[in-house]
Amino acid sequence: MKEKDMGAAITETATLVRAYYGSWQNGIATFDKKRLSEILAEDLDFEGSIAGKRRGAAGFLIGLQRFVEGLKSPIHVQEQVEAGDLAAVLYDAEIPGGSMRFAEFFRVEHGRISSIKLLYDAAQYRALGGR
Repeated sequence: MKEKDMGAAITETATLVRAYYGSWQNGIATFDKKRLSEILAEDLDFEGSIAGKRRGAAGFLIGLQRFVEGLKSPIHVQEQVEAGDLAAVLYDAEIPGGSMRFAEFFRVEHGRISSIKLLYDAAQYRALGGR
């Protein structure tokens, strides 16, 4: 994994984003809903290619768990960049029909992840059997 931190020290943003992925990136056997609930703001703003715009961590966690249940192997982070209260992560995931790339953009406020924008090819995701 390549990581770039625009500051001199590991930031709160970097720590939270790493904890977010650490709570699910290895598949459903290690999915940690309790930890994710501590990391995500209760009123999380989420935007995704299929889900559209949603508000609230509870609903987001249901969708994330469905995604993680479909993973065939741990995700592979290609790039992770943090700057202040913002972060971006590019990763590959093996889903039922093959591998595809995702990009997530984060904002941190008051010690929690307050927004996530997830970008990917929705048609490819569906064609590969994504859930």
